[in-house]
Amino acid sequence: MKRILYFLLPLYLASCVDYGDATQEVTARVKLTMPAEFNATDNEGHEIRLMQGGKTLTAVTDAQGIATFTGIIPDVYDVSCSWELTAEEYQQMTGDNQVVSGCTVSGSLNSYLIKEEEDVIILATNLSINRDIIIGKIYYAGSKDLNNRTYMAGKYLELYNQSDNEVDVSGLYIGLVEAESTQAYTLENLHEVYEDSVVLLKQIFRIPADANHLVAPGGTVLIVNSAIDHTPNNDMESSLLDADFEAKDASGKMQNNPTTPALDLIYTMYPSVSNLNLVQSGPCSIVIFRTDEDMTALPKTYPYGKTSGSQWALLPKRYIIDGVEVLRNKNTGIEVSSKRLYDDIDAGYTNINAVNGWTGEIVYRKTSKTATDGHPILTDTNNSSNDFQVSTTIKPREYDK
Repeated sequence: MKRILYFLLPLYLASCVDYGDATQEVTARVKLTMPAEFNATDNEGHEIRLMQGGKTLTAVTDAQGIATFTGIIPDVYDVSCSWELTAEEYQQMTGDNQVVSGCTVSGSLNSYLIKEEEDVIILATNLSINRDIIIGKIYYAGSKDLNNRTYMAGKYLELYNQSDNEVDVSGLYIGLVEAESTQAYTLENLHEVYEDSVVLLKQIFRIPADANHLVAPGGTVLIVNSAIDHTPNNDMESSLLDADFEAKDASGKMQNNPTTPALDLIYTMYPSVSNLNLVQSGPCSIVIFRTDEDMTALPKTYPYGKTSGSQWALLPKRYIIDGVEVLRNKNTGIEVSSKRLYDDIDAGYTNINAVNGWTGEIVYRKTSKTATDGHPILTDTNNSSNDFQVSTTIKPREYDK
């Protein structure tokens, strides 16, 4: 298993003040600070992005690592950057001779308020070793059937092998993150009580470990709730007959396929729910992780400040391989303040466009380049705001070329 290095990014949060009517344009200067592991400078030529309201502005850093944006309308922006290093560049920049396939340098400031001329906006960057197995696709929106009734059975999760080597995913855990309308723990609560060391999970599943499950380079693992052909219900759904694993519904309300191997259910906070509890409107954040520890013995917690009610499993953050923050899109905008995952797990977020779901929308990773054997390399900058996009037509095991 490849080692992943995480460094917590400082997050500059500002109150959501609307400066949309402001007429005075300003100049914004963004300065990169490099990961502490770098023993050489790498300041010039990196693209910085300012994103707001579906629009993206870009500027390139100079020799001092500063990118200058002129004529900016005061408002709240997401600020980000990312670039990749080859294995040779990684060793040159860090002096570390560990065997890696490369790494990604990235930085992000969510909801940064630019309201006046500033001396400089500091954008810290983190360094992460490129991962082999990542979360490639999440279909949680659901749809409406031919009778205009809500249809939830076709939801699924897809994992993707980025690497040039075959990967055995047997024993890999999938965790569904706490998703209550009123958060059980905010990030501030987790900082106060657990010193940023854990993530709250409402469900834990495991790919069975009783046999190898090898995934080829560019291959996928399709994990579903119902491994049947859902297309007769409407054209927004897909056939999931070739799913690799199925979260079996013990209640019998959802049709399961007896020929599809079952996921191991390790923990669910809902006694009557044994399938993947993917909330159609969000939030719907997911992590994947590996450990030899007994996950049935994870400590549990009530909501912050409570001593009764539902309980969530406390997963140590250090086990996590990949995490995707999926937030709810409301009429008032994306609930950025409700992030459950720390920035060193996912510095951004993704979401469907619909407010309530039922639109057949899928969130999936963009393709960044092609490997030497021809399989796509998906975008993985540790920032889902950069990495993911939305589609109503892309199918299971498909990615943009």
